[in-house]
Parts: sequence; structure tokens; C-alpha cells
Amino acid sequence: MEGTLLHFKNLGILAALAFAAMGSALGTGVAGMAAVGSWKKCFYQNKSAPFILIVFVGAPLTQTIYGMIVMNALAAAASKGQYLWDAGIFCGMAIGLSAWMQGKAGAAAADALGETGKGFSNYLMVLGIIETVALFVMVFTLMAVGKL
Repeated sequence: MEGTLLHFKNLGILAALAFAAMGSALGTGVAGMAAVGSWKKCFYQNKSAPFILIVFVGAPLTQTIYGMIVMNALAAAASKGQYLWDAGIFCGMAIGLSAWMQGKAGAAAADALGETGKGFSNYLMVLGIIETVALFVMVFTLMAVGKL
């Protein structure tokens, strides 16, 4: 690998983590804003503010860990001369989008739970299903990288 391409040899490795972390940042940000708004409504109505909303805020963070796991697998492949840019970029983007959508669903859940005080387990199941997308992407990517 020579010249300009040498600068890009780690692109896939870094993209797996970077895109996953960007999605986590977007997801936690969206859910966090909704939780703050929900707590504000509770305080305004002199109701107890449910601390459990923090679960919805923190849920998208796990996708950063999945990105790190994929990053490590891609780094191992790169040490053998296999620079899997496409795997890192697309896998990282898919994991990141899962985190972002999980945050959006977490935002709706925070609003609903703050207002009604009911449905926590139902909302958590929705977040779990969205999380499954990221898990599938990670596992299938690890399987594909392992076969190379």
C-alpha cells in the first residue's frame, strides 16, 4: 500500500467506532432533552420526577461498545493486511442509526412515562428491539470478518 492510500488504511477501523459513537451521542442527546422536559413538567405540576427516565437516556450508549468491538475485529484483520473500509463504514453507520432511533424512541418513552407513570416495561421492550438491530449488525459483521 503506497502513497495516498496509506493514509486511509485505518479508515474502516476508525469508522466503525466513530459512526457508532455519533449515533450514541445523537440518541442520548435526544432522549436526554425529552427526559429534562418530562422532569420539568413533573416539577411544574408538583409531581415526583421519575429518576427511572435515565434508563431511556442511557440506552443508546451501548452501541458505542458494539462499534468498539467491531473496531477491534477490523484492527485484527488490518494487522493481516485486510483493510475492510466498507465493513467499518457501513457497519458503524448501521449501529449508529440504531442508537439514534433508540434515542428517539427513548424520548417518546420518557415523555409518556413522565406524564402517565405507567408503561416502563413496554417502553423498554421497544428499546430492546431497536437495540437488536445493532447487535445483529455487530454479530454478522464479526462473522464475515472472521471468515476472511
